[in-house]
Amino acid sequence: MTASTGRLTTVPSAYPPEFRARAIALGRAGKPQKQTAHELDIHPVTLSKWVKQDKIDRGEIPGVSSNESAELRAARRRIQELETELLIVRQAAKFLGEERPRPKGSTR
Repeated sequence: MTASTGRLTTVPSAYPPEFRARAIALGRAGKPQKQTAHELDIHPVTLSKWVKQDKIDRGEIPGVSSNESAELRAARRRIQELETELLIVRQAAKFLGEERPRPKGSTR
């Protein structure tokens, strides 16, 4: 909901995988991408990116595959969570008057 209008704003949803696969197949079949994009009512650049990513996933051109990209996003998200946890521990240690937080398992 936006503060100024009080109305809900919607974020466009991602295209279903079946739709993307069909669009990629048409793009790979040799049909002009602009024409295919126009017929499917998507932006030509979107179709171009999908076809390029498909070529990367198939190993036809170098680049980061979809699977690797998903793994990288998950790893970055986990790193951010761990950094946040560490910041909280450091702030708690500072609040409790400790110079540095004690390592896990420390009996001191």
